Amino acid sequence: MNAPISAHRPIQALPDQLISQIAAGEVVERPSAVVKELLENALDAGATQITVRLEEGGVKRIAITDNGRGIAPDQLPLALARHATSKIASLTDLENVATLGFRGEALASIAAVAAVSVTSRTADAPHAWEIVGSHLGTVAPASGAHGTTIDVQDLYFNTPARRKFLKSEQTEYGHCAEVVRRIALARPDVAFSLSHNGRTIDHWNVSEMARRSAHILGNDFAEARLAIDESAGPLRVHGYAGLPTASKARADGQFFYVNGRYVRDKLLVHAVRAAYQDVLHGDRFPSYVLALDLDPALVDVNVHPSKIEVRFRDSRAVHQFVFHAVQRALAKTSATDHGNAPAPQMAAEVGGVSSWRREHEQTSFGAQLSATYSPSPYPPGSRYDGPGVAQTMDSYGALFAASSSAASAPVTPYTALTQTMSNHEYPLGFALAQLHGIYILAQNTKGLVLVDMHAAHERILYEQLKNALDAQVGGQEMQVQALLIPVTFFADAVEVGTAQENRDTLQALGFDIAALSPTTLAVRSVPALLKNADAQTLARDVLRDVREFGGSRVLIERRNELLGTLACHTAVRANRILNQPEMNALLRQMESTERADQCNHGRPTWVQLDISSLDKLFLRGQ
Repeated sequence: MNAPISAHRPIQALPDQLISQIAAGEVVERPSAVVKELLENALDAGATQITVRLEEGGVKRIAITDNGRGIAPDQLPLALARHATSKIASLTDLENVATLGFRGEALASIAAVAAVSVTSRTADAPHAWEIVGSHLGTVAPASGAHGTTIDVQDLYFNTPARRKFLKSEQTEYGHCAEVVRRIALARPDVAFSLSHNGRTIDHWNVSEMARRSAHILGNDFAEARLAIDESAGPLRVHGYAGLPTASKARADGQFFYVNGRYVRDKLLVHAVRAAYQDVLHGDRFPSYVLALDLDPALVDVNVHPSKIEVRFRDSRAVHQFVFHAVQRALAKTSATDHGNAPAPQMAAEVGGVSSWRREHEQTSFGAQLSATYSPSPYPPGSRYDGPGVAQTMDSYGALFAASSSAASAPVTPYTALTQTMSNHEYPLGFALAQLHGIYILAQNTKGLVLVDMHAAHERILYEQLKNALDAQVGGQEMQVQALLIPVTFFADAVEVGTAQENRDTLQALGFDIAALSPTTLAVRSVPALLKNADAQTLARDVLRDVREFGGSRVLIERRNELLGTLACHTAVRANRILNQPEMNALLRQMESTERADQCNHGRPTWVQLDISSLDKLFLRGQ
């Protein structure tokens, strides 16, 4: 137990050293906090080259050298004094902070718990000057290039109780390296170098954001990312959002910056997460490097000593802006927009894909694929007159012979096929065959396309269901299919009660489910898009979600999850044999569907194998 405080102790002013050590407890949490503060000061000084040298995870030494403006000798004592700064001078400045550092206590706090020396030289000075220890130290001439070097040694040497809470050398180094990575990501216009125990670990030359983010986050991110740059009024968000197929099991690839400052803001994290909910499985995390720029007066960066949290004046507007910007970028993940899809991760990496497939892709035939497509007018000369998107006679003729005369017709040369597809009207090409009742093999101008037909059809249905529900909100009626013979099934008391209590919600979703008796429900109508699905299974699914989340929440908050469930159960199943027109209809629908590169669980729907990749497999040209 804590010792009782003497009731007779008088109120007294604390000594400056103790005040600084108390402040250090907030600012200097661990070596990485020192690295952060010193890097921010270097950037505020206009540095374009920064070198970070660490020893023993930063506990023994942190030395940061920059080529910034430098500090005049008469200013050096003030640099180590508490609450002394060149960055703010009034409340107005505090409300419009445009620099990374501004509180004026970082260096003083660091000097209170470590041995610190500052060596600096301005552009017009004949040599550098140095101060050691604290603001009470003597300023003396020194050698050094233009800029500033701050050397921090023996962190927590005078506060051993604090030092014992530090982790291993490698762990502390890892935290320091992460801080350098975060700041280097935000400033590709600055060169950074990082060394540990005399060994250079990383070096990043001046570059642009595309190259810097690829260097730090890796080639996997560089090959599977979407560029974002949107503005609305005083707000601008720009950077890169990783494709759902490149998601990770941990949230260690997420970097968000507000006016150049790395933040961990719950509102921003939620906005991005919500934008991914349509294309990413719940236990996966997207990678992204996003920067939000806005008027400094619209954000308060002074809500936490480490400045890792911010507060927006209009948080709802910021949330919606970021959400819609990322959502719009992800909506463009289709063959038409990108013409390629990233290579998928192995099933073990995406966690549970194999078990998910066993659960959801039963070996039943399911609904007829072509019946899910809305009728549309076909151009004269169309080869296929059934449901789906028609192909012109010339396009099909160049790729496939008519079924009745194919045996005797000469094969069209490959060059003719390439010329036919060179107009890029059909990014996914045309179906060649079906593999094991699961995959569609198609040929396009680049080479071979492999399509997971269940995942692709699931995304198409899901988007159609969302559009239908959105149209209903806009005043249009949901298209429903009345069943000629109602489907009846045994139901428990909870299911019957749910159907009776949420009749309006069910009708809004396109379902007419009535109670015939205390133990029997009848499905009288279903959404037209799901007319060929198993009515009983659909009814049980929708009743379960409505019961679990409540009628109003299903339509507002959980709508997409419910529609995803319905789409999954209705999509064409594995081992469903598709004919060639049906396969091509699916390809055409994919090309015209938003987010068609992934199913609603974040799995890729198609991959591209170009000719060069195929040549490598067979050692052609080697």
